[in-house]
Amino acid sequence: MEPGTKRRAADSADARDDKRHKTKKQWRTPRGNANTGPPLIEPGDSGIWATCNKGREGKCTGELRDLFAEYAELMYGTGAAPEATEMAPTSIENEINAEVAEMKHPVSAQLFTSVRIDVQCVVFFKTVAPIEPVSFVKRICEDALSNPHRKRTRYTKRLSPITLMGRATLEGVEKVARTVLEPSFHHTPVQPRKFAIRPTLRNFNLITREKVIQLVAQCVGSGHQVDLKNYDLLIVVEIFQNVCGVSVLDDDFERLKRYNLAEIFDPTPVAEVKAKEQQAPAPKLDNEGMLAEGSKAEDGSHLQELVKAEEAVMELDPGAEDTASTAAMR
Repeated sequence: MEPGTKRRAADSADARDDKRHKTKKQWRTPRGNANTGPPLIEPGDSGIWATCNKGREGKCTGELRDLFAEYAELMYGTGAAPEATEMAPTSIENEINAEVAEMKHPVSAQLFTSVRIDVQCVVFFKTVAPIEPVSFVKRICEDALSNPHRKRTRYTKRLSPITLMGRATLEGVEKVARTVLEPSFHHTPVQPRKFAIRPTLRNFNLITREKVIQLVAQCVGSGHQVDLKNYDLLIVVEIFQNVCGVSVLDDDFERLKRYNLAEIFDPTPVAEVKAKEQQAPAPKLDNEGMLAEGSKAEDGSHLQELVKAEEAVMELDPGAEDTASTAAMR
């Protein structure tokens, strides 16, 4: 056979192989739902934000996944799938059927789902029932503080639990805030509470910090007072891109190093903390009707002083957010 004829025969064989390969791939059954994309943060979700050092997002996610699974088992008696039985499938067909059945009816719910965030030094885990993020994170930090020599995490900094997510619009923030604040502030008869509001904005500039604080303070309702240092309840607001999350924490937040595991395990030396306190300007009140400590929540039309004071408090935090997150927040 001449060289040209050999080349044409080889090309023809390659074409047939490519066609068979494409046909086989075309009819291959996808595993799971073909339309399933990466997990997203959506209104109605709950979860836990965490910060870490730059470039350590993957390691932070891994160590938190293990830590969360351990505490889910400890607190709720769930999170671990049952061990396989000895009666394993004996044929390929049975193995396939068992795998399909497991996909349709999972053995155990996915209690924690990590969501990829396009922000350096930040990770997020979605949670589902029975996980209650606020009590869950508090328990982790309490155990860490009671036994700081048993260092459970290496890359994780601050944990921020979120009770409920909504849309990052004026209406969405108000809706989520009213839902989350109702059990803590809207009892009848009213039990007066001292409160503070701490917003964090990442990759978001549609609503200012001042407006967020004003809106949430109005949702608190009457009969309560602002107290930035000696609060009874801290309202945490986390906004990322198009979603907003709110939670209410008690006054143990300060004792537990603001849920900063890095500070619990390796506290910043007292001398450095005092140096920061001396350098940070103290918030000043003016006489133009700005909301000051001790003001009633219903006087929420002027909240710039609350914003300034909150920012000053954040500057004094030895475990403050990393530079990249702080820049994105502003």
